[in-house]
Amino acid sequence: MHDFKYKNNELYCEAVKIADIADKVSTPFYLYSYNTLLSHYRKLAAAFRALSPVICYSMKANSNLAILRALVKAGSGLDIVSGGELYKALLVGCDPKKIVYASVGKTEEEIRQAIAKQILFFNVESLSELELINRVACDLGVNASVALRINPDVEPKTHSYITTGKLTNKFGIDLDTAYNIFKNRAEFVHLKFSGLHMHIGSQIIDGAPYILAIKKMIKFIKRLKEEAIDIQYLNIGGGLGIIYNNEKPQTAEEFAGKILPLLKSTGLKIILEPGRFIVGPSGILVAKILYIKKTPLKNFIIVDAGMNDLIRPSLYGAHHDILPLQKAPAGRAGRESGKRKGLTWWARYANPGTSWLRTGKCLSLMKAITWR
Repeated sequence: MHDFKYKNNELYCEAVKIADIADKVSTPFYLYSYNTLLSHYRKLAAAFRALSPVICYSMKANSNLAILRALVKAGSGLDIVSGGELYKALLVGCDPKKIVYASVGKTEEEIRQAIAKQILFFNVESLSELELINRVACDLGVNASVALRINPDVEPKTHSYITTGKLTNKFGIDLDTAYNIFKNRAEFVHLKFSGLHMHIGSQIIDGAPYILAIKKMIKFIKRLKEEAIDIQYLNIGGGLGIIYNNEKPQTAEEFAGKILPLLKSTGLKIILEPGRFIVGPSGILVAKILYIKKTPLKNFIIVDAGMNDLIRPSLYGAHHDILPLQKAPAGRAGRESGKRKGLTWWARYANPGTSWLRTGKCLSLMKAITWR
């Protein structure tokens, strides 16, 4: 659920009329609901409360400082992927021991900075990265904590561009290689192997891929225990889907109900890395129609927002609802829709793949800001 609703035919964000904001700041602009943002974070925290998990909001979904401050103040940790995100995380007051560092391409300088700030651990994507972290920690004269990101080879049933848990993807380490790393962990004298990490993809609306991946992780954890290899954390990543059009994603409680028994059986501290689930329903992009362009084959609506503001529809055909800030009064809706039939929205600077249906004098793109 979200807090963008009509009152007397005017679209509001919580108790504020969005048209009034448009008059003050001009379009295009992004607008976020504080209540929606925190309610989705709290839904996830409540659903998994039996495990007291560490919830690390994934900054790649949206790293706006106001959003980060609100979530950190509510108790969230942060999942980062760059030195810039580390800087932002610390700027908003996040406890370094609630920061996990993902990314397949960490630079030596970024690793050095994160070790110096004593983050919880790195999610390590390859043997060569592990060797670099060990060397940097040696240079600094300290030990660094790491979690191996496992690629469980699971099909998440989502768009191919946001699938990350198949062996054909660049992410993570296969189970056999990970096992050999753990067996030879004594070679990495400046590393503490704190846990395991997985992230199988984004916009996943079904629990089955998670169940399969977690079962594979549990089997691997048992294999480690048989070798007296102890770890503390299991990080199950993020990727929970939200509603854009006709999707019927699992709720936080439904998701927790399916995997809580599996996670409890590990005896490990659980980490979640939600991004889209928290921020996706919380924001809109507000834009204004500039021109209506009529052609022999189609009519286009040109607006003052572009593909640089919202790339998802053009990148992989993502759907975003479009709503008018002022609804037509009762009785006019049919005449308005008749007049506008066949019109296509086309954003400024966008390519022909960027199109949505429905129009209004001043438009808001619902759930627009979900980059992950």
